Amino acid sequence: MTLWASTGAAASLDKPQKLTVNVEALRSAKGDVILCLTRHPDYFPDCKGDPDRRHLTVSVAQAQSSGITIPDLPPGTYAIALIHDENSNRKLDTFAGIPREGVAFSRNPPIRFGAPSFNSARFNVAGAPVEQKLRMKYFL
Repeated sequence: MTLWASTGAAASLDKPQKLTVNVEALRSAKGDVILCLTRHPDYFPDCKGDPDRRHLTVSVAQAQSSGITIPDLPPGTYAIALIHDENSNRKLDTFAGIPREGVAFSRNPPIRFGAPSFNSARFNVAGAPVEQKLRMKYFL
């Protein structure tokens, strides 16, 4: 009987899970929130060139009220980067390399000079729905 229970538990680890991203500390209701989700360190934080990325844009109102949901995320290790695209131009605006718009990363690692590493933002998906609370940070 114990063997059967173990086998059943292992099978659930292989199923896609729901990921919910809750966004905190948005400084305004303007614009959109852009999410980049990747499982490859080489494509973090912008997801450019990643054929397996999840790249979503939602309104600030949706991000604040219900969060951002990915219903069918395969098991694995991932990292998230968010942009508060206040002017809705679909990119992160900077001044002298400093973001003019808000940014956030999974697990809320410290941001010093540039984006954090994939390893500092990584989280696992396996066996149960996952929730990430990302706190937006503004520099200008």
